[in-house]
Amino acid sequence: MANRSLKVDDDKLALLIEGGESARVEFKESLDGSARGRIREAVCAFANDLSDSGEPGIVVVGLTKHGELSKLAITDDLLLQLTDMRYDGNILPPPALLAEKRRYRGVDIAVVVVLPSDSPPVRYKGTIHIRNGPRRGIASAQDERILNERRRARDRFVDISAIPGTGPTDLNRRQFEDEYLHKAVPPDILEKNERSFEQRLAATKMIASVDDDRATLLGLLTVGKCTRDFVPESYIQFLRIPGSDVTNQPDDAAEIDGTIPDIIRGIDEKLRSHNRVKVDFVTTDRERRTGAYPLVALQQLTRNAVMHRAYEATNAPVRVTWFDDRIEIQNPGGPFGSVTKENFERGGVTDYRNPNLAEAMKVLGYVQKFGVGIPLSRRLLEEAGHPDLEFVVESTHVLAVVKARPFFGDPGR
Repeated sequence: MANRSLKVDDDKLALLIEGGESARVEFKESLDGSARGRIREAVCAFANDLSDSGEPGIVVVGLTKHGELSKLAITDDLLLQLTDMRYDGNILPPPALLAEKRRYRGVDIAVVVVLPSDSPPVRYKGTIHIRNGPRRGIASAQDERILNERRRARDRFVDISAIPGTGPTDLNRRQFEDEYLHKAVPPDILEKNERSFEQRLAATKMIASVDDDRATLLGLLTVGKCTRDFVPESYIQFLRIPGSDVTNQPDDAAEIDGTIPDIIRGIDEKLRSHNRVKVDFVTTDRERRTGAYPLVALQQLTRNAVMHRAYEATNAPVRVTWFDDRIEIQNPGGPFGSVTKENFERGGVTDYRNPNLAEAMKVLGYVQKFGVGIPLSRRLLEEAGHPDLEFVVESTHVLAVVKARPFFGDPGR
């Protein structure tokens, strides 16, 4: 690619702005009305980079469509709203994006820089937006094919790698069409675009391409018929061990496998069944039932482990081990990309080993917003009286340690 930096220097920025709206530049006067949606469409189109320029696209907020300064106040809240477009789950897979305040002709403007995606097509609310010169449009079947082939050529991410010896028959067509496709793509787009089954599989990255119909890792994880036959590490090992010593004989042990929906439903069932409830008649005038742990916190952490785990160079599963005094959730796969051992728990630092799997989990409803799982879990545990959530971060794995709150088993407390 010609330019992989999110930084655009002042001279280049001024030159792009002076050239007016183009294949790489769009102006927005403010965030009022429909502008937020239009900006997201532009971000999606720039990420798809149909012309294959390899150059970043920019959205300038604070200019009229004619390039005149609107003198909009560029506040921290406005920049936060623009940055949040990467994490709110409407644009999938999440694009590489930077929003910052810049100066132009002595006036503050907001500039959103978007890099071309290594894993197109990118969708905004299920629709593939593209750029034809200064105009945005919706991708045709041929446009989709171009983007699919480009993704295949780059083949950067393991989650969309083609699995040898597989094909469309290894994917559950009914599950794909009834449970996934209609959530991933708006009904009007499905009706308008009469794609073949193979074209739809390729567009959603379930197979490598129309010409190479091998199932991808994503396809097997999401709608595979016998996922573990091809992805043996795709399961969660659950253990309920009495006491606090891992050498104790477990009371309950299970290998939870299948597709990602099967795995998530299975681990949720285990978490609920072991999350014993305390009935409180003492501190309130009404009966209050409280689980040993806030269930949503445990769900966030286990889903986070499934999303971010490594699927290459390991046969290890995600491990959930429930002791009397703690729960340990181990994810095979250390920090990835811009996330390091040093900044792992720092807010605002997020990267994706499996961006397409993250997209699928968002489509299926297992993720509401990206980058909030750990902060939400931490807050819920703190509110419920648990010790701080702890992480052990190594190059080969990440271990989350959720400690039981003191005196949970004592009915007098």
